[in-house]
Amino acid sequence: MSKYDVIVLGSGPGGYVAAIRASQLGLKTAVIEKENLGGVCLNWGCIPTKALLKSAQVFDYLKHAEDYGLSVENPDKDFTKVVKRSRNVAEGMSKGVQFLMKKNKIDVIDGFGTLKTGKKISVEGKDGKKDYEANHIIVATGARSRELPNLKQDGEKIIGYRQAMNLPKQPKSMIIVGSGAIGVEFAHFYNAMGTEVTIVEFLPNLVPVEDEDVSKQFEKSFKKAGIKVMTNSSVESVDTSGDGVKAKVKTKKGEETLEAEIVLSAVGIKTNIENIGLEAVGIKTDKDKILVNDWYQTNIPGYYAIGDVTPGPALAHVASAEGIICVEKIAGMKVEALDYGNIPGCTYATPEIASVGMTEKQAKEAGYELKIGKFPFSASGKASAAGTKDGFVKVIYDAKYGEWLGCHMIGAGVTDMIAEAVLGRKLETTGHEVLKAMHPHPTMSEAVMEATAAAYDEVIHL
Repeated sequence: MSKYDVIVLGSGPGGYVAAIRASQLGLKTAVIEKENLGGVCLNWGCIPTKALLKSAQVFDYLKHAEDYGLSVENPDKDFTKVVKRSRNVAEGMSKGVQFLMKKNKIDVIDGFGTLKTGKKISVEGKDGKKDYEANHIIVATGARSRELPNLKQDGEKIIGYRQAMNLPKQPKSMIIVGSGAIGVEFAHFYNAMGTEVTIVEFLPNLVPVEDEDVSKQFEKSFKKAGIKVMTNSSVESVDTSGDGVKAKVKTKKGEETLEAEIVLSAVGIKTNIENIGLEAVGIKTDKDKILVNDWYQTNIPGYYAIGDVTPGPALAHVASAEGIICVEKIAGMKVEALDYGNIPGCTYATPEIASVGMTEKQAKEAGYELKIGKFPFSASGKASAAGTKDGFVKVIYDAKYGEWLGCHMIGAGVTDMIAEAVLGRKLETTGHEVLKAMHPHPTMSEAVMEATAAAYDEVIHL
């Protein structure tokens, strides 16, 4: 029986990062993967969706070439080639992870892993079953598209995100259920490609986890782009017996029937914790999540869990950070627990959304006296030159001590700007320090400084 210091079950952005860090720290490491290295994120999530969205953005630019003094006659797209490009990007990234595994001398074991007692793991691969042993076993099996009882996915007329990025042909019309990051990114992509899109959200606002001002601006932008938005609504049933689908939607005004070619269910995720041996080992779970402490140790010594299978936010960068903390603790290093109050969230539709920390509502409910500043991109020279004036940056500070409580952005390229706020909050930067930190001109990032200036009644360009 092969023995390792660390075996990681799953090779997504939590698993492969944990494995690399373990190897760097001198631990003999293996990764078990049933499909492709890189997991859902690299193969069916974060990366290929961004490739699709880039194609949508370029197509949008072509359609509005005249706004930039350019002439493009009858711009068109080849949907099959757009999808193929995204698959090629994903394939390239997965090969990159293969290279990293070799470089770091990590054994890759192909097959489906099942935990066993005594720090063992059984892997069923092409050549049958084989058992492995490790001092430390890390579960990083991720998650998949969640199914609602009244919205069973058949892979053809009712689909999940995986099928949505690999459809053989572009649908003429689509109903998207759920307006989290997955739902709105696909809504933007298909709308930009020319599909008639309706998005149905149970809660009062699109992207409901975001600050209310951001949600309102986002809904405005979506409606302007021609997407039909139905909030405070729920899909009660879907009839797939005809050529397309008929969805019964319950709204505040009563029931409405929507017709479309296809329904995309984007109502969240379901963890991959079934049939991996948790019960046999005695590992505790609650509400579909594996229970862990600050160092990702389960209740059974020698067994750990990171990423989507644990109670934290289901985000790739969270899984990676958890994986590093987990193995550094295993290696005996002095480590700091992850600050779950300082995790950035990004949505890559058009406009993009990026946020970190408390929303205005959360900060008020926490009892803070606030200083709030907003700077619209319509007042930004860089945004005007780029033709991307929609959106704003909103900052929230504690009036007493100047603590940076929250930062919320909506607009072009804001997902690349949010790290400033994450770093500032990590270093306990105050509003006045942000104000006095020079921001280059002309840039979109100036809006962070300008919004801070607005919070302290010192704004120049408003």
